[in-house]
Amino acid sequence: QVQLVESGGGLVQAGGSLRLSCAASGRSFSTYAVGWFRQAPGKAREFVAAVNWTGGRTYYADSVKGRFTISRDNAKNTVYLQMNSLKPDDTAVYSCAAAASGGGIVTLTSLYAYWGQGAQVTVSS
Repeated sequence: QVQLVESGGGLVQAGGSLRLSCAASGRSFSTYAVGWFRQAPGKAREFVAAVNWTGGRTYYADSVKGRFTISRDNAKNTVYLQMNSLKPDDTAVYSCAAAASGGGIVTLTSLYAYWGQGAQVTVSS
């Protein structure tokens, strides 16, 4: 079992930055791939970014590439999402999720077994 808790959300003006954290508890978290997803009101949940278990491989949605950075510190059982140059369209509830993987990146929502409760990010224009 893995438990995930997000923090770091909030209200920011367009062009600003926020850093989300995903703190994990449970055994063997360092062996899980982790992804960030977001869901805006009235829209389906969408993939944002993913990192493999070592942190050496990352993957981003086109909409955030070049602006967001995913990273992890396995010694702290924490995964981060640094969000820069935020836009109003980035407003959503952001959730982290963990998936057992063979060391690779996981982008399919259905493969993630463990989810956090989500953190609200609001970007004002």
